Amino acid sequence: MSSPLPSTTPPPSSDPVVRAEGVRKSYDGREILHGVGLRLAAGERVALMGPSGSGKTTLLNCLGGVDRIDAGEIELCGEALHRLDRAGLAAVRRRWLGTIFQFFHLLPTLSAAENIEFPLQLLGVARRERAARVAELLERVGLAHRAHALPGQLSGGEMQRTAIARALAHRPPVLLADEPTGNLDSASGARILELLRELSEETRTALLLVTHSAAAAAICHRVLHLRDGAVVAEDARA
Repeated sequence: MSSPLPSTTPPPSSDPVVRAEGVRKSYDGREILHGVGLRLAAGERVALMGPSGSGKTTLLNCLGGVDRIDAGEIELCGEALHRLDRAGLAAVRRRWLGTIFQFFHLLPTLSAAENIEFPLQLLGVARRERAARVAELLERVGLAHRAHALPGQLSGGEMQRTAIARALAHRPPVLLADEPTGNLDSASGARILELLRELSEETRTALLLVTHSAAAAAICHRVLHLRDGAVVAEDARA
């Protein structure tokens, strides 16, 4: 069924930017998510933890509109994802979501600056504005001197910093991160976590962080524990 594209205006900051209720998802007849619910406010950082196979990545894919849910509701910036067609979901991801992966997913033939600029090109942002945002982000993540380097010329930590800058280039209200430090050494991972904490505070971007790492969970306000496709506990942090 065709559906309109989402509005370009996120909801007021008093409303949750992510709301999930009773989310169920099955693959090949096996239910992976069993009625999961969560809320994420602007500027809030929430860690999603649990053993392998507990449904963490599946939930992230559902919240990001990559996978369609079988039952329940997911709202992103007030938009019900189940009411959107493929074009609408793609528009949501381009406008309101930033995503960071464990293995970076940078385009190998584009420089660091060009990778950061790419989502802005998809949104039709003017060239001068694109250049200004890319320069600002490269400076912020400490990579101004590596702007023209290809991903193959960057270290793991530099690639992840480039990926973070790319995820934030279009100023999304929501950032989804799937094990963003899982492929880094401990020192690089610590720098990435501090950068994520600082940037989320500066930009009021909500962060949902899938992780096995206690150090990663420590930068978050809350930790949700997922087991066998259900939230079984929640810890509040200072």
